[in-house]
Amino acid sequence: MAAHRHREREREMESKIEAATGKLVVKKVGGKSTVTRCFSKYPLKFIIPNKVGSSETDAVWVYTLTYGGGIVSGDSISCEITVADACTAVLTTQASTKVYKSLGSKSSEQILEAKIGSDALLAVIPDPVTCFSTASGRHESGEKWDFELYRSTNHIFLEGDQPLFLDSVLLEQGSITNIAERMQDYQVIAMVILLGPKLKQIQIQVQENVRRMMSEQLYLPSTGLRPHGKTQSDHFLAKPSFVVSCSAFGPKGIGIVVRIAAMTTESVYRFLQHQLTGMETLLGVSPYS
Repeated sequence: MAAHRHREREREMESKIEAATGKLVVKKVGGKSTVTRCFSKYPLKFIIPNKVGSSETDAVWVYTLTYGGGIVSGDSISCEITVADACTAVLTTQASTKVYKSLGSKSSEQILEAKIGSDALLAVIPDPVTCFSTASGRHESGEKWDFELYRSTNHIFLEGDQPLFLDSVLLEQGSITNIAERMQDYQVIAMVILLGPKLKQIQIQVQENVRRMMSEQLYLPSTGLRPHGKTQSDHFLAKPSFVVSCSAFGPKGIGIVVRIAAMTTESVYRFLQHQLTGMETLLGVSPYS
């Protein structure tokens, strides 16, 4: 039975490879992380600069973009990346990913499947998903969470297909309340996953920072008036503009997941810039700098 399931999974993987919109392979060449295979087809394109950041840093940066500047109704973009042992790769974007209006029942999807070797590092650093009405809302245009359905799934497996982290976010219009009502004034949600021994010190620092941030936000002095004559009880009724949580997962807490809800995109960028600055020595450039 186990062998049968294994053959099924192999056939499934072969089918995915044939259907892939893009493929990247990063291996050591002359002691440096190097893209040894790069393939993409419409609507996906890769841009690989010669070097990003310090020349002393061994990291390959790959920018993804789509023709037409976004994802249109019915698009299915599938990307596969392999990062070989002891290599470092960064997969990022040049701007927010725009999801345009869906037509009829045609939905759109993006799929990323990555295989990371021993002592290797893959940093996926995307800009926000910015969607249009009936796909997803644009705050500046008054489209606050104005879409039918958004699903984001993140699964991480160890060797032997052992599940390590399984997560799914589903936002869907309801018959009683819509998404905007449930999200209230929060316009951005985000998730950060930090996993592996190379990021251990950054994980520890982020956990400490998040704990301190939320403690300062939730616990205030017990006496005195707030500005404009507001009392302490008034403050506790106020809605925080930025909410963040952090929790460990996996054996011996080898990874952490950070979840964010915020009222502005800029506040999320500032948070990520500050918390991930320690990755500069690994990637050559600090994420979101």
